[in-house]
Amino acid sequence: MGLDGDFNPRRMERLLVTAWESGALPVVVLNKADLCDTLDEKRDEIETIAPGATVLTVSFLTGDGLSALGSYINKGETIALIGSSGVGKSTLVNRLCGREVLRTQEVRARDEKGQHTTTHRQLVLLPEGGLLIDNPGIRELALWSADEGLGDAFKDIEELTADCQFRDCRHESEPGCAVLGAVENGQLGADRLESFRALGKELRFLELQQNDAARRIENKKTAALHKAVKKHKPRRL
Repeated sequence: MGLDGDFNPRRMERLLVTAWESGALPVVVLNKADLCDTLDEKRDEIETIAPGATVLTVSFLTGDGLSALGSYINKGETIALIGSSGVGKSTLVNRLCGREVLRTQEVRARDEKGQHTTTHRQLVLLPEGGLLIDNPGIRELALWSADEGLGDAFKDIEELTADCQFRDCRHESEPGCAVLGAVENGQLGADRLESFRALGKELRFLELQQNDAARRIENKKTAALHKAVKKHKPRRL
C-alpha cells in the first residue's frame, strides 16, 4: 500500500483477510515513505489493524527499507504481491532483481491513481532463488470464502469475544458484550468494529449465495438422474 493517496486502512483489512485465508504469511509493505510527512502515525494505524503481520515502511524509489524485505526472500519460497495500481509492485520487482524486468509508469498527478502497467500475472525468478508473482493492480477486492481469514485479520476482536457474556454475541446491542465495552473505553476503534461487521455480513451473504447455487446444481443432477432412470426403465410384456 502506498503512503500517498493510496493509503486506505479499510482496504488493508480486506487484503489481510484474503491473505490469511490463502494460508500465506502476510507482510504489509507501506511504500513511498519518502512522500509521507506522517510516517509514524500511518505505520502505527496499520500495525493496530494488522495483528500477527509484520509492517514495513519502505521507499522503492530511494531504496530505503528494502533490506528489511531480505528475510522474506528465500530459495524455494514463493512471494505474491497484491495491491492497488501504482503502489509500486513492478518497481519492487525491478529493485529486487537488480535490473528492469517489468515496465513501470508514474501515477496520475491529478488523482494519484495508478495506471495498469501489469495486466497479467508474471512469475519472476529472484537472484536469491525465490519466486515472485507480480499481480495486476487491484481496484476492487471481493471476498469469496474467508471465515478463518476474517478471524486471523481481526484477532483483536476475536480475543475480546472470549469475554462476551453470550457465546453467539454479534457485538451489536447484547448486554455484557466485551467488544462494545472496548469501543466505549477507547480500547477498540468504532471504525474497526464497523469494518468487522461489514466484512462478516458480506461473507454470510456470499455463503448463502454459494449454498443456494450448490442446491440448484444438486437438484439438476437429481432431475437428470431420475430422467435417465425413467428413460431406461425396462418395459413389462
